[in-house]
Amino acid sequence: MAKYSNQKNEIKEEEIEQAAQEIKNGNLVLFPTETVYGIGANALDEVAVKKIFKAKGRASDNPLIVHICNIEMLEKIVKEITDIEKRLIEKFWPGPLTIIFDRKSEKIIPNVVTAGLNTVGIRMPSNKIAKKLIEKAEVPIAAPSANVSGKPSGTNVEDIIEELQDKVEYILDGGSSDIGLESTVIRVENNQINILRPGKITKEELEEVVKNVQVDAHVLGKVEKNEIVSSPGMKYRHYAPNTKCMMVYSKQKEKMINKINEITSQVNEEGKEVLVLGRKNNLEKYISKKKWNIGENLNEIAKNIFTLLRKVDKENVDLVIIEGVGEEELGLAITNRLIRACEYNYIVL
Repeated sequence: MAKYSNQKNEIKEEEIEQAAQEIKNGNLVLFPTETVYGIGANALDEVAVKKIFKAKGRASDNPLIVHICNIEMLEKIVKEITDIEKRLIEKFWPGPLTIIFDRKSEKIIPNVVTAGLNTVGIRMPSNKIAKKLIEKAEVPIAAPSANVSGKPSGTNVEDIIEELQDKVEYILDGGSSDIGLESTVIRVENNQINILRPGKITKEELEEVVKNVQVDAHVLGKVEKNEIVSSPGMKYRHYAPNTKCMMVYSKQKEKMINKINEITSQVNEEGKEVLVLGRKNNLEKYISKKKWNIGENLNEIAKNIFTLLRKVDKENVDLVIIEGVGEEELGLAITNRLIRACEYNYIVL
């Protein structure tokens, strides 16, 4: 059983020191960030990092993100930091932005972290517990989201403790994640920003730094098995409960509601049951007996969606229908997660 520390009300230095010692010892620690919870190990220790893949059941060609606490740590890992990357760091770090850099050497960051690529994704979390943990461990921490691979990411300890408590040495409980979606992942090449995975930092915000910002085709499209990816969250079944899900979206609210009711009616006629996840103001218009509020604005939906997706399997319904949110601003990140949770089973009207 993992050692457990409740850090919700205050940062207990001695307990973070104990967790940091486990990182130094080559063990795994469950810890909060502002995005989602992470399951972390010493990024410089190949044996320790392999434990992450085993704990999550994660494919070895799915690279990890490395978390740092200062620029000195970054400079030891990467070949160079371009002017554009410096401007991005100044504006968005610490925070929910991961930048893909060329790594210095596999002797520093082992291949297991990067899935054998010569690049490595790095971010500096703003969460105080995460930052303190890295400082006290005195090493960069490789950490994917804290969940069994394929399942929704953990945004609070209660959601993930059962599946991970026997696989880590220490758990730092910092309460619910502020954001609820993993970080935005970008790559800067030829004076252009390419968004590989959308997150809280939006395309519109990145355009304030560099006008030329592109969204990778894989953000809303499938990645084939033989394709190489440089960002996590692109390739495999992800964010998905066991229950079949589908997403329905239209800019015309009534059109979306009518379609969801039409599908619900068809499923009900087969003697099956539907759960609808929708905005609070729309719920009364749905004919399904079961319906949950996902939030009213994009920030609320981002924070709620993973927790709700983790709960749907307990409802024993045959289909979950989720309201889509469009692709503007934070909506792009939410849509990216939802289409993967629905395994590309979605309708846009």
